[in-house]
Amino acid sequence: MGTPKMAMASTKETSLESIADRAAKATPRSLVRRVRGLSDTAIAWLFIAPTIILLLAINIFPLIWTIYLSFTNYQANRPNRPIANVGTKWYQDILGSADVWAAMQATAHFVFWTIVLQTVLGFALAYLIDRKFRGHAFWTTIILVPMMLSPAVVGNFWKFLYQPQIGLFNYAVSFFTGIEPSSFEMLGSVSLSPRSIIIVDTWMWTPYVMLICLAGLRSIPDYIYEAAEVDRASKWRQFWSITLPMAMPFIMLAVLFRGIENFKMFDMVNLLTGGGPGSTTEVASITLKREAFEKWRTGYSSAFAIILFVAVFGLANIYVKALNRVKQR
Repeated sequence: MGTPKMAMASTKETSLESIADRAAKATPRSLVRRVRGLSDTAIAWLFIAPTIILLLAINIFPLIWTIYLSFTNYQANRPNRPIANVGTKWYQDILGSADVWAAMQATAHFVFWTIVLQTVLGFALAYLIDRKFRGHAFWTTIILVPMMLSPAVVGNFWKFLYQPQIGLFNYAVSFFTGIEPSSFEMLGSVSLSPRSIIIVDTWMWTPYVMLICLAGLRSIPDYIYEAAEVDRASKWRQFWSITLPMAMPFIMLAVLFRGIENFKMFDMVNLLTGGGPGSTTEVASITLKREAFEKWRTGYSSAFAIILFVAVFGLANIYVKALNRVKQR
């Protein structure tokens, strides 16, 4: 005598078979003959074609539309205004604007220092965790916590820490340096505000770099180190001749990912300083947002977006070629 579970399973199988039979009978015979005559490659393309079309609609069409708007005087807040072609006027204005170059300089400063700090600290943490000391799994989880948080949560959390009166960051600095906590303000100072953003981004995304570097370190075969020990190579020599060269592709990959992300950084800067004080921390994405959604210069902001896209794409392409050369060594 069968159990109730077996009876339910047989009932489900029967219902599925009946649904399949009805679907097969409802399918036109001409379509069935065509599908049967298709190759495996054609059937594979038939299944992935909707996804490809959707991706093209989501990614390619907005890019083409942005390129078109960059040559017009279109304004999103005045959709009924006649659209006129302005040629390359916006591109010339952007490339000749001192404010835009100041924003690009602030972006380059932010990208450079965050990449340097995150790469050095991330690789150092990965190297330590790779030693597999007691409790390394627990500490790995603790280190990964900042990366798991939302940028909005991190921004508001550090904004509270940076408060000159009650912020714990100022009291920590005062404890080690003796400076009064209320005598300096991280987010309101022209000289300190860029550093405050760099500190927050480094705190949040160093674990990400650590994971990539750790994957590179774990991919190095043990027999290479065993052969080096047989040759009586010191630990320092093993690090410079084995560990660092073989982990270099992973380090460069982490630099590529973080460089692209930090070049278009918006949420963290917007939450902490909003581009201030003045325009000290106004990176390119903040300038783009102000031109597009505060001044409503849609054509101008579209041209600026295209320039940023070309810059990132060009630099990433050059970097990927260098990465491929390192992999081939």
